[in-house]
Amino acid sequence: MFGGGSITLFHFRGIKVAVDWSWFLVLFLVILYMANFFEDLLGEAGATPFLLAVLSAVGFFGSILLHEFGHAIAAMRNGIGIASIQLWIFGGMARMDREADSPSTELKVALAGPAVTLAIVVVLTLVGAATVGWTEFREAALQETRSDASGLIALAAWLAGINLLVLVFNMLPAFPMDGGRVARAVAWWRTGDRNGATRFAANLGRFFGYLFIAGGLFMLVTDSVFTSFGAIWLILIGMVINGSARGAAMQTAITRRIGNVRVSDVMDREPVAIPGDLSVERALDEYFLRYRWPWFPVVDAAHRFLGLVERDRADEVPEISRASSHVSDLVDHDQRLFVRDDTPLDSLLSNQNLRHLGALMAVDEEGHLSGVITIEQVGRALRDATAGG
Repeated sequence: MFGGGSITLFHFRGIKVAVDWSWFLVLFLVILYMANFFEDLLGEAGATPFLLAVLSAVGFFGSILLHEFGHAIAAMRNGIGIASIQLWIFGGMARMDREADSPSTELKVALAGPAVTLAIVVVLTLVGAATVGWTEFREAALQETRSDASGLIALAAWLAGINLLVLVFNMLPAFPMDGGRVARAVAWWRTGDRNGATRFAANLGRFFGYLFIAGGLFMLVTDSVFTSFGAIWLILIGMVINGSARGAAMQTAITRRIGNVRVSDVMDREPVAIPGDLSVERALDEYFLRYRWPWFPVVDAAHRFLGLVERDRADEVPEISRASSHVSDLVDHDQRLFVRDDTPLDSLLSNQNLRHLGALMAVDEEGHLSGVITIEQVGRALRDATAGG
């Protein structure tokens, strides 16, 4: 449940949903702020304002989670795996196992999250306006305590307003926010150069990062109507955006040097593979006990890649059934476990499965197992490219 400074909440369609420890700080601040608002609105203290405040926090982070699931579903529909979704102090993050392979895919994935957020705003606004009228709903959304809206309508109005704010802010062309990814997709489509588009979007991100930092410092110095907390928050967001954009620019500089290198150029062309029709008993004796590896690729009679088999799966087969059971029955067919051997090597730099497993299988255009690419081989290629630059 615990790992890497985060807490796993649940799994959905194989996607781990977790929260970072910093998330609890935001949760506490939202509940505290909204409890004060509902006390003023309702003219009472006690359990009701606190309960509405808790529902506000749950609704807000539920909206963020739906936003990230929008990205995740769009990515999976375009063949990109999602390792996890994590909520943290600055929102949410869907961790994709690789980058998009085309401008259109990048655009679809980038816009899917904002589309979900927009749908939330529209639905809440329509329901609220139909219930109490537009004027009263707007006053509740602006948190005007003179509003006659009920606590639940005020909650819906606040969720609509905060999601609208998130939508507008997130669509600023500041990479790596969604607006920045849209800018990268458009630049990539116009120029046909992914690295150049990433460099352009990263520069935009750094500009906005510095702009946020400057705005936050200005608010602190001038003691404006904004709170000091809001100013510090803006400065921190600017620092995060600036750091992420700088990292993207540095990665682009590296990938530009290995842009012509393919997986087939560095992979091991003679991987040890288990025939799918081999018995589990022989696989344990002749492969797992001999080589001491935790997993092996499995191929059919034509040497087409079927998937991976793990030692643990083989050990789970009862001894009495091992001679009559075939390895092909235990195969993990996850398509994220292999790549085409003509895949550009730079596309593996952000591949989460390569980092987790330590290696990926390589197949040719007909699906035959042609090699194995390890994280050490990718690292060696990067070092050679850097040394040669």
